[in-house]
Amino acid sequence: MATPENVKDIIQYVPFTSFVNPSFWHSFTDIKFNVDKLSENTKQIYGRFSYANDIGPVFEVDGTAFNKQPEAELMYLSIRGTLMNKNTIDDFKSIDKASLLNSIGEIIWHNSIITRLWMCNPSCLLNFFILSFADLKKYHYYYWFAFPTPSQPTVFLKEKSKSILTEFNESEIRTISQNYQLLHHSQRCFFVIRKENETVKVETLSNIFNRTDNTCNLDISSVYFAFTDPSNNGNPGWPLRIFLAALLEYSAIFHGSVIKVIGIRSSKEVGCQSSQIFNVMLPENVQCLQKLGWVGWERNDRGNFGPKLSDMSASMSPKKLAAESADLNIKLMQWRLVPDLNIEIMKNTKCLLIGAGTLGCQVARNLLAWGFRHIHFVDKGKVSYSNPTRQVLYTYHDCRDGGKNKVDAAAESLLSIHPDVNTGGLIAHIPMPGHPVGESLKAETILNIERLTEEIRAHDVIFLLLDTREARWLPTLIAADLGKIVINSALGFDSYLVMRHGIWSPNPESTTIHSTYVPGDQVGCYFCNDVTAPGNSQKDRTLDQQCTVTRPGVAAIAGALAVELLASLLQHKLGVRAPAPYNISDEMIDPEFEGVLGPVPHSIRGFLHSYQTVVPTYRKFKQCIACSEVVIDNYRKEGINFLLNVFNSGTYLEEVTGLTELQLTAEMSEVLTFSDEDQDTDE
Repeated sequence: MATPENVKDIIQYVPFTSFVNPSFWHSFTDIKFNVDKLSENTKQIYGRFSYANDIGPVFEVDGTAFNKQPEAELMYLSIRGTLMNKNTIDDFKSIDKASLLNSIGEIIWHNSIITRLWMCNPSCLLNFFILSFADLKKYHYYYWFAFPTPSQPTVFLKEKSKSILTEFNESEIRTISQNYQLLHHSQRCFFVIRKENETVKVETLSNIFNRTDNTCNLDISSVYFAFTDPSNNGNPGWPLRIFLAALLEYSAIFHGSVIKVIGIRSSKEVGCQSSQIFNVMLPENVQCLQKLGWVGWERNDRGNFGPKLSDMSASMSPKKLAAESADLNIKLMQWRLVPDLNIEIMKNTKCLLIGAGTLGCQVARNLLAWGFRHIHFVDKGKVSYSNPTRQVLYTYHDCRDGGKNKVDAAAESLLSIHPDVNTGGLIAHIPMPGHPVGESLKAETILNIERLTEEIRAHDVIFLLLDTREARWLPTLIAADLGKIVINSALGFDSYLVMRHGIWSPNPESTTIHSTYVPGDQVGCYFCNDVTAPGNSQKDRTLDQQCTVTRPGVAAIAGALAVELLASLLQHKLGVRAPAPYNISDEMIDPEFEGVLGPVPHSIRGFLHSYQTVVPTYRKFKQCIACSEVVIDNYRKEGINFLLNVFNSGTYLEEVTGLTELQLTAEMSEVLTFSDEDQDTDE
């Protein structure tokens, strides 16, 4: 046997560094409040460490630690542990930490090592312990991890560690990696690797050792003792320490011997090629190990033996937790599928929903799901008993006692879904073309216009979700004047329209006519296809004509598409100026049109009767009654007077934009055509 003079170094085991996921404290708090209460009974929990070479000796616990069975995760090994929580800080401080660890060690020694249980269940050698105190008024958590192991024996390395590649070829390493993965998770902590006649075998400890006695006919020079190694440097990880103690206790054959140990370290790309081989010299004179004391308390962030503190006051409030959890789907989308997704732009964009009915409710819910946190409403209606089945933000209780204002009920509903959302709204009537304003209503109408203008000014995106065509005119004009993004959605019985408006600009970026697309600032608005001004569509209508009667699924589809259209627009590198292609089929799309979420259409029209969808694109109409330059100029010059003229006259907009003249020209052309045909017939 070699003497200490031949020994290269005393083994320096790499200790674990604990990491407590915030979800652990959330689960712990829930159990403490609802189950344990004042009980100080210890709890069995699970933690895990990774043998991935790029992670290192990090030992983690999270919200799944309290599960009855550990969560399986690739390249992680789950370990059973114990949580002891004290109800007072004084009890936490005064408990004798050395005695506590020794008592835990004695249990491990007698239950796992003396009984030889570790031979059939190697994972029982590895344990962890958490001593904690929770100040649940402040959400301050004091905790101290221990990873119990005997303080002796002192073990030496005969030579520096070396790569597994020095003694195994790539084919053999691949065999080791594959067979390691086939082991039951309880057998992966410690096992044996045999190499005979260029054949490599991975065997469990129970196949090597006889649990009933301490005789061992094994030629230890012909095998490698292996363990799952969390270390990522030249020294072995903490689990090896207790494994060597178990071997020494088992049989005298190990006393004074040199054994080969492989620390299994893996990476996804190359299997276990990162593993290290240690030539370990075991001591010849082995005393009764369990009587020499146990070690394993973790050092804190200052390098001293002492507890750590988690201050969760900022994240443990239910409101904060709800906010973090609600964003999880969007973050997973970014992490796994769309790495360029800009989450912050969603969170910071302020949305104004004009109309809090069937469409408004659907749009609001989808905005929440996409991570929008500023959602305000404009509506003058109250919740009626016919609303809740179609308008998903309202319930029966909102209808009672005459009904709540829709704006208030919608905001309350959003807050009950996500308490961190910034929501509210404006209760106001929207003046409309063709709806005359008498002297008695003039002051109220002007006030409503001013309030609506301020709401639109304060938001980034305006959704037009109103019941009638004429109700969309004033918000369209104001939004065009202020340069706001407008998403418009309208419903028929079994059809729908979703579209974006172009941004009005006195000097558009491009006036060139393109054959494949329309620049984003040049796409038309909702009124650009009209050659007449909107009138009073509610006049002389029966009940079925006054209500929006649609197939129940239409609003859900249109509301979802409206939000998806906005999301695609915001994620495009050109934003609101994202070009709208004429042909949006995959094989025809120019890569320049593609945004993070794909191309951004101008409009989407759907027909449930035939289950078809089309995506037409058209340019601005220079005589549009809502977004044309002449209308915006008149609005800026005359202000309220211009609007009152529009409200009081069904033809004023047609005169201002020249549509009256256009209609007369079209009629004259038709008359002349008929006259020419008559003359040709006579001849």
